[in-house]
Amino acid sequence: MKTKFGQVAPSSSNNPPPVRRTRSRPIGIIGLLLLIGALVFVVRPVSHRSPTIDILGSYFPAWMVCIISGLTLTLIVHWIVQVCHLKAYLGPPPLLYSSLMIIFTFATWILFYQN
Repeated sequence: MKTKFGQVAPSSSNNPPPVRRTRSRPIGIIGLLLLIGALVFVVRPVSHRSPTIDILGSYFPAWMVCIISGLTLTLIVHWIVQVCHLKAYLGPPPLLYSSLMIIFTFATWILFYQN
């Protein structure tokens, strides 16, 4: 004799209560950006250099260093967007990331090499 079992809908008493977060992701991102901004203002007074930088005995123009720092900061922002799942809240990625790289490059130039 075979026994047939019917479909049983899950009851609400079997589900655990939802876990509440103590802070939201945007607040964490804002805190991280404020920390980065504070570090920039701490490092800025130390960097009174000429527009050429000695790297392993070779002098590089400051704009090359600014482009590399702009690219690095853009990659960090891309990583933050991926980790926090914020891609749905942003616009077209090529426009966003190219604009961020330009902004970070010019901001680096203004902060460290404005003389």
